[in-house]
Amino acid sequence: MSNIFPRNCRITPPVAVAGDGCFLIDKSGKHYFDGSGGAAVSCLGHSNENVARAIKEQVDKLAFAHSGFFTTEPAEQLAELLVNHAPGDLNRVYLVSGGSEAVESAIKLARQYFVEFGEPQRRHLIARRQSYHGNTLGALAAGGNAWRREQFAPILAEMHHIAPCYEYAEKEESESLDDYGQRVANELEEEVLRLGPDTVMAFLAEPVVGATLGAVPPVDGYFKRIREICDKYGILLILDEVMCGMGRTGHLFAYDAEAITPDILCIAKGLGSGYQPIGAMLCTRNVYETISGGSGFFQHGHTYLGHPVAAAAGLAVVKEIIAQDLVQKVRDKSKHLEYQLRSRFEQNPHVGDIRGRGFFWGLEFVQDREKKLPFNSSIGLAAKLKKAAFEEGLICYPMPGTRDGKNGDHVLLAPPFIAKEEEINQALDGLSRAVEKVVYEANLT
Repeated sequence: MSNIFPRNCRITPPVAVAGDGCFLIDKSGKHYFDGSGGAAVSCLGHSNENVARAIKEQVDKLAFAHSGFFTTEPAEQLAELLVNHAPGDLNRVYLVSGGSEAVESAIKLARQYFVEFGEPQRRHLIARRQSYHGNTLGALAAGGNAWRREQFAPILAEMHHIAPCYEYAEKEESESLDDYGQRVANELEEEVLRLGPDTVMAFLAEPVVGATLGAVPPVDGYFKRIREICDKYGILLILDEVMCGMGRTGHLFAYDAEAITPDILCIAKGLGSGYQPIGAMLCTRNVYETISGGSGFFQHGHTYLGHPVAAAAGLAVVKEIIAQDLVQKVRDKSKHLEYQLRSRFEQNPHVGDIRGRGFFWGLEFVQDREKKLPFNSSIGLAAKLKKAAFEEGLICYPMPGTRDGKNGDHVLLAPPFIAKEEEINQALDGLSRAVEKVVYEANLT
């Protein structure tokens, strides 16, 4: 009898006892290819000696020092490394313990920025439908994942949502890609005008949408127009790269692909590669100096801000990514990953879309490909696919509710950056078998 409160009270998961490269190993000795990096976390795999050594050395020197009293060498070095490699004017780094904390910090910083800037009436945050920004109440309110929000809606803060940039399901047949991207980007301006331009403080979005939509990149020009609207109305642009950042999309910072820069950036997951819980919020010089030149005090904080062991792990992870040129390798190997996905699934009548960037890909499943009609949600396709793939020795990230929080299913793939081509091929063979089994059974119901 376990005393653990599990994610799913009706499932008893196997006990993981070891990790070796791209594989996790359970107590029985079975190996599982980590095809989703957990939740796009394990970019370096599970046995990187340099990161493990950095953690051990830091524990021996200093395990903890509260940021209310001290800064530490690994925290300072990690902040400097991130700033030096971040395109644009991101100048300060606020180290936290994970993605939800990073998003909470960003929202609160945006609000305090305008209070200290002399525009305290700015209080509204706009995000997008079918987004995911974390599971704390503030981050959940900002997110547009209808299923996750539903039962907590009565206690969530009021926030506002516009359409995602979701070409596959929401572009009109008569629209060009450019027209579609501009139309959905212009929804931001319409919402700003509806709320009142001097009342909106920030727009929050994932550069490549992760868990809720399944690796959906924007169409060209979308984020350029978003940046123009934010600048026009003096709104802060917050980008959430918790899942898609740190090299995952073939850029160390995912926004680099869009030729824009945010005012505030959230990162996590790949920052620590699972070796320690760590996330970060980065902000521009202007945002920081508004606070430092005003009250001088960000009214926010958590006990483990800038934790030295976590910072040492993050520092070692980013150094590994840079030293091994893993961002370029992800970009190069993504061609193989895409080719293998398309060769196995592009002709499958129940795979409606294959999309992604770098080592961040999604497959969306449909009952009717021509009509883009999802399977009935009562089938529970995503859960069955997760189970079937797991039995094949593949960890992937299926999710229901792709279209609207209830209907639609996709699977997200985010393998470690160190994955070899033959490992990817074997993993996708397992996914193919799982898909054939689950879709066949779904068609019988």
